[in-house]
Amino acid sequence: MSESITLIGKDGLRPDGRKPAEMRPLKIEAGVLGNADGSAYVEWGSNKVLAAVYGPREAQPKYLQDTAKAIIQVSYNMAAFSSEERVRPGPNRRSTEISKITAEALESIVLTNQFPRASIDVFIEVLEADAGTRCAGLTAASVALADAGIPMRDMAAACAVGKADGEIILDPGKKEDNFGQADMPVGFVPRTGEIVLLQMDGHLTPDEFRKAMDMAIGACGKIHALQQDALRRRYSESLEDMDDAEAEK
Repeated sequence: MSESITLIGKDGLRPDGRKPAEMRPLKIEAGVLGNADGSAYVEWGSNKVLAAVYGPREAQPKYLQDTAKAIIQVSYNMAAFSSEERVRPGPNRRSTEISKITAEALESIVLTNQFPRASIDVFIEVLEADAGTRCAGLTAASVALADAGIPMRDMAAACAVGKADGEIILDPGKKEDNFGQADMPVGFVPRTGEIVLLQMDGHLTPDEFRKAMDMAIGACGKIHALQQDALRRRYSESLEDMDDAEAEK
């Protein structure tokens, strides 16, 4: 950490004016793409993330097929214009790693045994990045799967916690992610109490880790409520459209 950079001011506020336990503004919309089986859009601070789901459909090539369950294939991609530093198009080590851990998280909540030999394909496109995109991607992908009608135990919600100037903070922004002392993305399933994503970059003491986990799980509960609300709005609008169509007949 650079000694010349202060991340928690004397007033106890962070660079963007948030308190340590305060999350960035979060907006979730479901069903934003007409040609996908399911889709979602997440606007989280300055992050803008789009997720699309296709399937279940026959897994191709056939050697990928599992006779007992569906496979989940995730493609995470950052658009070339998503950050100030131009991103080279195509997969890289980071996008491959995030695709893999997101697929593993989703496999733990999707009832894959109901779709043998099938593939459920999830595409996550980061349109604008400002730290925490893997959490935004997993959150969006869960909503997109629900929008597609894929049977799941529950949606997974994700949020990162970090450490800046010796203090545990919720939902680190870009400056805190770059210059803080720790960053820990957490994916949580409220209905089952399972943690489906847990990574850490940096160092936390056992007490700091427990505090960070409590903070992340509490935030995931609030995010889960927003996920549910996005789906309610999506299907209430669909029902209203159906009613209008019937009235016009």
